Amino acid sequence: MHSVTVDGMAKKVTAPRKPGLHFEKISVAEVAKKIGPGNAAKVRRNGMDDLTAEPGPRPRPRSSHFHGVQFYNDPDALCRIVGSFVGEGLERTDLALLIVTPDHAERIDRCLRARGTNLDDARRDGRLVTVDAEATLQLFMADGLPNPGAFRQTIGSVLTELRRGRERCTVRAYGEMVDLLWKDGREAAAIRLETLWNQLAVTHDFDLLCGYSIGNFYKGAGIEDICNQHSHLLADTGDATALPDRRAESAALL
Repeated sequence: MHSVTVDGMAKKVTAPRKPGLHFEKISVAEVAKKIGPGNAAKVRRNGMDDLTAEPGPRPRPRSSHFHGVQFYNDPDALCRIVGSFVGEGLERTDLALLIVTPDHAERIDRCLRARGTNLDDARRDGRLVTVDAEATLQLFMADGLPNPGAFRQTIGSVLTELRRGRERCTVRAYGEMVDLLWKDGREAAAIRLETLWNQLAVTHDFDLLCGYSIGNFYKGAGIEDICNQHSHLLADTGDATALPDRRAESAALL
């Protein structure tokens, strides 16, 4: 049994039993289609800071935004925690957005099916959307760094589309674009992307979980910088511990 805690309440979940592979990769073109005609070319250009985000449903205090981080050695353990985080949300009528690699998407699907989640229905109803992390990342990278305007346009529009007609629903998002950057040795880009997620949370209603492979840190180097961008640290059990909120301070340093 495993547990995940988001709002101070831990919930027990059953570990996955039998594999059932599924990965619905949404291509760059399909993500761009959600954003709107002509914007695919825009977000690939440099100097996109003039782009503005889709209007969010309502502003909310930064302190209310759950932005958890899980440092993992075992991909299966990570995906069990992600499956618990996302599955619990779907059971509460939340929406879910997975920005993942194909391998992790398959593992998360297995964990969700083990919970009894009907993935076909969730995807058909638009309550669960899975997009490819690498393809999505390339939509807003410019000169080796995430471009703020292009990020807001890309991710903000996907969140808005996901919540269309369900504006009262919160989105539970899991993303590993930051992990891809960190694995590639682009630490500054990963930190900047985390900061952009925090800024987006002011105008868009979502809770976010990020995963980082612990093998990419040398004797803990960089872990403090990552933790400063997050509100909670998740243990291997899935239990979340609140971190000192330094997100606004970190954003001011950029």
